[in-house]
Amino acid sequence: MSQQEIELVFPSLNSSNYQVTSSKTPNYNCIAWAVNVDNRWWWPDQQNQYYWPKDIPREETLSAFIKAYSLYGYSVCNNLTYEKGFEKIAIYTNFQGKPTHAARQLTSGDWTSKLGKLEDISHKDLNVVSGQVYGKVSVIMKRSNPDF
Repeated sequence: MSQQEIELVFPSLNSSNYQVTSSKTPNYNCIAWAVNVDNRWWWPDQQNQYYWPKDIPREETLSAFIKAYSLYGYSVCNNLTYEKGFEKIAIYTNFQGKPTHAARQLTSGDWTSKLGKLEDISHKDLNVVSGQVYGKVSVIMKRSNPDF
């Protein structure tokens, strides 16, 4: 997808606030990418087509997503600012409260998002992918990571 097409879907994105960082691929999605997985699609679908962590309810609820990420060492926090020694993720929900997207903070303090089956991008502000498609950030989680 061209930058023009991405900006059509996400009107808050413009050439000054994001950068495409990968080619498009259907091999993984933003939920997996948030924990740095790039070889499988994560989703709690009832048909078991996609990966979802064992023993976590296969339901599209914020609670289930928080539990899934907790298995990877993340806990809920209230601060999206970069903190040395911590890796952070943001979970977005639509206006009905259903999870739609996740982004991961980079060591630069910027964020990385996988846009569905499209490209990965880096962006400075979490709000630039908020809106009709992904809703808004509902939860920030963090885990200790000495490389951060």
